[in-house]
This record gives sequence, structure tokens and C-alpha cells, in this order.
Amino acid sequence: MAEYLAGSEEAFVDLMNKRAKELGMNDTTFKNCHGIDEDGHVTSPYDISIMARELLKNHPNITKYTTIWMDSLRDGKSELVNTNKLIRNYKGATGLKTGSTSLALYNLAASATRDNLSLIAVIMKAPTTKIRFSEAQKLLDYGFANYSYKQFGKEGEIVQNIAVEKGVEPTVNAIYEKEASVLIKKGQEKNVIQNIKINENISAPIVKGDKVGEATFELDGKIIATVNLVADNDVNKVNIWNITTNLYKKWFNLIR
Repeated sequence: MAEYLAGSEEAFVDLMNKRAKELGMNDTTFKNCHGIDEDGHVTSPYDISIMARELLKNHPNITKYTTIWMDSLRDGKSELVNTNKLIRNYKGATGLKTGSTSLALYNLAASATRDNLSLIAVIMKAPTTKIRFSEAQKLLDYGFANYSYKQFGKEGEIVQNIAVEKGVEPTVNAIYEKEASVLIKKGQEKNVIQNIKINENISAPIVKGDKVGEATFELDGKIIATVNLVADNDVNKVNIWNITTNLYKKWFNLIR
């Protein structure tokens, strides 16, 4: 696959290292594309978590495969069993990858989702395969027990109707550009304060999607999330033509 994509394994490994740096995997250096022990081929639990997050975020269909517990090949003549035991016995498990070598010992990047909260636990150099699963489960249990994914507003939800100067329409709706949500410690949800700031002197023309303000969410005086507020439709600028058109429409409606 490396040769097909990049022409050679060496060229592909260069691409791997380039992408790792782009993602901020500063403890990682790839020496080969297969992961077998080699001098200087190193990474860290933090970097593995970055890579796992990127995979789940931008290639979510991967879980269609990583959640398969057992499958067959060659008309049932061969069977494959998932080496990630959490898929079978941990609620919400979505993957992700096991690995082991004589030098690296037993490793696991485990992912799970419950109540819209997705977590990743990384275990490296566990002495036994059983320990890597039990330790990953402890980490995931801790995360789900102590944190929640709190949604304060949906993408496209109207936050405020705001005035527009020199517009054919006098107002426009300010909506959330994306979902307004945050990872927060359980029990602190009620302490989050939302602040809405609308831009000054909003004038036409306005194009749907233009930023008109922002919503910030504070906890104990610290901003924990920021979401842009954008216009939900176009607002043309007033001119002689649309003034005349609007007057004509109003007059026509009156005489009807």
C-alpha cells in the first residue's frame, strides 16, 4: 500500500512524519510503515491520542469496521476475531487499535462514546494483554463518571433578532454558526454563563453566513467555549430600485 500511494516505503514514511508534525505529534518519529520495532521508531501516549482523535473526527466510518467483533472470510472457511476485547464487553466501545511487539509489549488506543461524549484512552507497554484492557477501562470509566458533553445550543438555532441599518429588511436573525457545546466536569453545568456580543453598526448588504457577533461561555471567570453568531439570510442594501419596488408592492396590496 505504501508503494502504491507514494512510490516507495521510504517516501511513504516521509509523508507519515510530515503529517505527524502537522498534527502536533512532536514525540513521534516513524522509521517504517508497519510498526515493527526499529531503532528510532518512537511515539508517546499523547501522540497516539492525537492520531486516534484525528482518525475518529475526520474518518468516522472507521468505526463501522473497528466495532466488528467477529467476521468470516473465504465463504466461512476462515474466521477473524477482533483483538480489542473491549468491543465485546465495554458499553459504548467504538474501537480503536491494539498492537504488540516484543519490545513495545502490549498497547491499546481505546475509544468509546456515551451520551454524546467520546473519549480516548491510550495504554502503552502493558506487561500483559489483560492489563492493557483493564487499565484502559479504568481511564474510560473515570472520564464518563466525571465529565459530560453539555450542549447549550444547536447549529442554526436563533439566538437573537438584530437591527440592520440601510437594509431592505430592518432585522436579521443571528444564529449559531456551529453547535454551542463544551466538555465540562459533571455538576458544573449550572455555573456556565453565556454572554452574547453583537457587532456594532451592522449595515446592509449582509450575506447569509456573515459573522454578526459571538457567544462566549464562561466558567469561574474563564472562557471555555466561543461560537460565532452569523446571519441566517441575505439582507440587501436599500436603493432607489428596491424602495420603488417595495412601495409598489405595498400600494398594490392596499388596492386589492
